Amino acid sequence: MAKGASSDSSGCGGIYSVSVEQQDKKAAMCPGVPAAGKGERETWTRQMDFIMSCVGFAVGLGNVWRFPYLCYKNGGGVFLIPYLLIALIGGIPIFFLEISLGQFMKAGSINVWNIAPLFKGLGFASMVIVFYCNTYYIMVLAWGFYYLVKSFAATLPWATCGNPWNSDECVEIFRHEDCANGTATGNLTCDELSDKRSPVIEFWENKVLRLSGGLELPGEINWEVTLCLLACWVLVYFCVWKGVKSTGKIVYFTATFPYVVLIILLIRGVMLPGAQDGIIYYLKPDWSKLASPQVWIDAGTQIFFSYAIGLGALTALGSYNRFNNNCYKDAIILALINSGTSFFSGFVVFSILGFMAAEQGVDISKVAESGPGLAFIAYPRAVTLMPVAPLWAALFFFMLLLLGLDSQFVGVEGFITGILDFFPATYTFRFQREIIVAVSCAVCFFLELSMVTEGGMYVFQLFDYYSASGTTLLWQAFWECIAVGWVYGADRFMDDIACMIGYRPSLWMKWCWMFLTPLICLGVFLFNVAYYKPLIYNNSYVYPWWGEAIGWGFALSSMLCVPLTALYKLIRAKGTLAEVRLLPRSPEWKRPRTPRFKGVGLSLESEHPTLDQGCAGGNAC
Repeated sequence: MAKGASSDSSGCGGIYSVSVEQQDKKAAMCPGVPAAGKGERETWTRQMDFIMSCVGFAVGLGNVWRFPYLCYKNGGGVFLIPYLLIALIGGIPIFFLEISLGQFMKAGSINVWNIAPLFKGLGFASMVIVFYCNTYYIMVLAWGFYYLVKSFAATLPWATCGNPWNSDECVEIFRHEDCANGTATGNLTCDELSDKRSPVIEFWENKVLRLSGGLELPGEINWEVTLCLLACWVLVYFCVWKGVKSTGKIVYFTATFPYVVLIILLIRGVMLPGAQDGIIYYLKPDWSKLASPQVWIDAGTQIFFSYAIGLGALTALGSYNRFNNNCYKDAIILALINSGTSFFSGFVVFSILGFMAAEQGVDISKVAESGPGLAFIAYPRAVTLMPVAPLWAALFFFMLLLLGLDSQFVGVEGFITGILDFFPATYTFRFQREIIVAVSCAVCFFLELSMVTEGGMYVFQLFDYYSASGTTLLWQAFWECIAVGWVYGADRFMDDIACMIGYRPSLWMKWCWMFLTPLICLGVFLFNVAYYKPLIYNNSYVYPWWGEAIGWGFALSSMLCVPLTALYKLIRAKGTLAEVRLLPRSPEWKRPRTPRFKGVGLSLESEHPTLDQGCAGGNAC
């Protein structure tokens, strides 16, 4: 048995490596599968580790704080029609493609594109996008951690006025019956109260963000939030530093416990007055919305963002699977879990928003929020109206922390996998992984110091709106389909999958990769461009032109990786375009050992030395 190989036939127990006999047997059965060589890639201890890691990564904050709001905003239950349609045509096929590609190539987000070298820019693009995500996404965890710490108090600090950060305009939440005669406490009319500020908003803007007047006014660093950010990065580091051996265990808790909290919050939420109205508001269909292009744009961007497509992390996670793992079944299950969680979260969120609207005597549209507005304004305001408010606040923010934490450290794992695979197999040094993880975390931390200043929220919004937006992810998904469906060949890739799982997937996948998914991606991408709106913070602050230019710089830094890398390879290629096009487009270890042109089709030197050693022995090559 190879070092670390399992003693049982299922490959479970201990870090799994395929034995020499098993690998050679697969090579004989399926031409092109590499025979055993040195330095086998580590794999998940159990296949459930992979499932949990994918759930932890793909099921994140967007499922809880963005999908319910989009569903309400875009026609309630009607929104499920474009959402499910795009999931079926675009989300699930690309989700399956990325996982199966990683499993087949046994490589991270860069080296998997040796399958179509002209499109290796997709790997660089995904590394850029996931780096941006790792940089700004953890700020939400830092804010959540800060709120969690502040929840351990007899009176929640955002529930009352009179604190050092409150202004003279601060007025505590009043109930609807207080305005029955047109007046409320403090001899103020309800019209006058509408101009006042809630203590929840003041805690968020004056205490947590210490919000300045704009992007051009960075101000001072908030050291309390900085310490929370540092604590989050320390947690992420120790979750990732040992690789899938540690990641695969931690996600059992971080991926499952949020569901426990969601169920508890739902039970509590449906028992509150006004909850039924909130749920009806969430699901009430408005059929006229189907004619709006914005509904389809929102559905497309939500699918691609919540499925974590185009980030390279799914490819990295799939690369640690056993070669014969049924990734087809896994992809379907994971997609159902992802979308099901989004739909379920809507009941939790809107039961509580319905209660809050009833308590304040306003329409639900006045309290419905998405993104940070839901997590740090709407929900904190709701818990102040509940009995035992600190308990519900602590539960919510603990769930928020776990939802974001596993998405963060799996994203970092995907980034680190891409970096490590980029190094030559012969170039290793002691504590290589631990040092690279530490350097990556430190770089991200120091970049994020710009987000814990008084102007940090404006920087955060720039990253969120441009760097990993629907536009960049749709661009990435479109070219992935072109590379696999047309350049490498959909039929060839279907055969490769059959080598792994024992049968060819549904023809639906082939049709999607070749036709339907690229068309959906291109259509939503063009709608995004046509209906582009400049970034505005809080419906009031308009970003300066140079701020938008920085944002588009973030977007283009990943999008241009694809054409620029292709252009570079074409310039370096020797021979005519017709000759270049005839080059083999299989993984390096599947190619016949014949002379070829250098450049687009890769050179004679192997980019998979371990796998080529197996080919050199005359096994299945």
